[in-house]
Amino acid sequence: MWEAYKKGYKAYLRLEKSLSDHSVEAYLHDVTKLTEYLQIVHQEKNPAALTLKDLQAFVKWIGELGMGATTQARIISGIRSFYKYLLIEQLVTTDPSTLLEAPKTRRKLPDTLSFEEIETIIGAIDLSSPEGTRNKAILETMYSCGLRVSELVGLKISCLYLDIGFIRVIGKGDKERLVPIGTDAIKCIKLYKDTVRSHQNVSEKNQDILFLNRRGNALSRVMIFYIIKNLALTAGITKVISPHTFRHSFATHLVEGGADLRAVQEMLGHESITTTEIYTHLNRDFLRDTLQQFHPAFKK
Repeated sequence: MWEAYKKGYKAYLRLEKSLSDHSVEAYLHDVTKLTEYLQIVHQEKNPAALTLKDLQAFVKWIGELGMGATTQARIISGIRSFYKYLLIEQLVTTDPSTLLEAPKTRRKLPDTLSFEEIETIIGAIDLSSPEGTRNKAILETMYSCGLRVSELVGLKISCLYLDIGFIRVIGKGDKERLVPIGTDAIKCIKLYKDTVRSHQNVSEKNQDILFLNRRGNALSRVMIFYIIKNLALTAGITKVISPHTFRHSFATHLVEGGADLRAVQEMLGHESITTTEIYTHLNRDFLRDTLQQFHPAFKK
C-alpha cells in the first residue's frame, strides 16, 4: 500500500528537489521506519488516515528503541517532508505532522581551527611526494574557498578562472556559484596541475576533474577525510576535525574579521541566512572584545 507513495516521493526528491542519491535514500529510510512501526502495531493505515496521535506514538517508539534526540529530530523532519509532498500532490488533505514536536537537541558546534593551526596542518604536508603537492593544493583550496567536501572532489578544471581569481562551484541541488580564490591556493593548484596531474594517466570520465588519486580517478569524500585526519595527527592537533572543519573555520574567520553575513552566505552557497548564522558561530571572547571596542556603554 505504501510502496506507491514511496515511489512517487522518491521521484519528487530526485526531480523536484534535485537531491543526491544519498539524501534521497535517507529520506526514504525515514518513511520506511514509519511503515515498520505501523506493521509492528498492526495499524494498516494509509498516509491520509494517520493522525497526529499516531505519529506521536511513532516518535515515542523510536525513542524507546534508544535513538538519540538528534536522530529522532532528523526522522521527524523526513516525515514532515513526506507529508509536504503528499499535500503538493493532493494525496492527502491535511498534514498530521504539522504539530509533531521533535525532542529538543543541543546544537553541538564543531571545532574551529585558528589560522595558525591551519598553517601548522598545511605545514605538516610532505611536499617531496606528488601526493603532498596535491594535498597542499586541496587544503589551500578548501580553506580559501570554504568548499563542501562534495564540491571539492567534484571541482572541474573547466570551472577554474584562476586568471581573474574565481572558481565556479556546483553545490547542493546542482546550484552554481562563483567563489573568489586566494593567491596561495591559485599557486598551489597551478603547481599541482603542471608538475603532478599533467604526468598522470587520467581515466576517460575524469578528464575534467581537478584532484585525482594515483590511478587517475576522482578522489572520494572518505579519502579527503583521511588526508586531513592524518595531517592533523602529524601536526599534533588534538581537536576533532574533518573536511567540514575547514569550511566552518573559513566562515568563522570571515565573520570575525568583519565580513558581511550576506556575503558569507553567498560564498558558502547557503539558501537561508539562518544556516549561515549557525555555521559562523562567534565565540564569547570575540563578542566581548567587540563590545568593549565599539560599544560606548559596555563596561569591562
